[in-house]
Amino acid sequence: MKPFLNDSWWAVMKSEFEQPYYQELREWMKEEYRTQTVFPKPDDVYRALHLTSYEKVKVVILGQDPYHGPGQAHGLSFSVQPGVKHPPSLRNIFQELKDDLGCPVPNHGSLVSWAEQGVLLLNTVLTVRRGEANSHKGKGWERVTDRVIDVLNQREQPVVFVLWGRHAQNKKERIDQNKHFIIESPHPSPFSARNGFFGSRPFSKVTRI
Repeated sequence: MKPFLNDSWWAVMKSEFEQPYYQELREWMKEEYRTQTVFPKPDDVYRALHLTSYEKVKVVILGQDPYHGPGQAHGLSFSVQPGVKHPPSLRNIFQELKDDLGCPVPNHGSLVSWAEQGVLLLNTVLTVRRGEANSHKGKGWERVTDRVIDVLNQREQPVVFVLWGRHAQNKKERIDQNKHFIIESPHPSPFSARNGFFGSRPFSKVTRI
């Protein structure tokens, strides 16, 4: 069965979805959705690859795994559904955006408009159990999203990879910096934002590239 994603992504990812590990992941996920509360809902798992086509990706912002609270995750890293309170990391992202470019803090936390403008908001793990951060780590999603990074790396058209925190920065080795750009800083989490995320000006750096 074809995942719910943009046709341009299907063209470059189809062989990955045919791998035995992915079939095992898919069966395991069916059971997870049947027996557990899992976020995001199934139709939103590949939303990042649905809203931002392969050819139109200009910037990648890598997250870790989805928010694990009710109503938050909808398939885009750091983003939450309209009407949901801004999580701390997103609040800090908006604060840095305001300090960097003067953009007012929006009254909602949905980053759909970013995705539609070419920002791929990709978590390295695409699902999570309710209330259990990292509960789907090591189940196979990392291979899928590594492949996403790899096919972007193969493009001749440059991509800007925004890597916040050590987890995202571990993906640097997959990126050819002769073709693409990397912007990195500490994570916007409250635990690290004041150790170098605030003042890092990632948004103006992207606009200057």
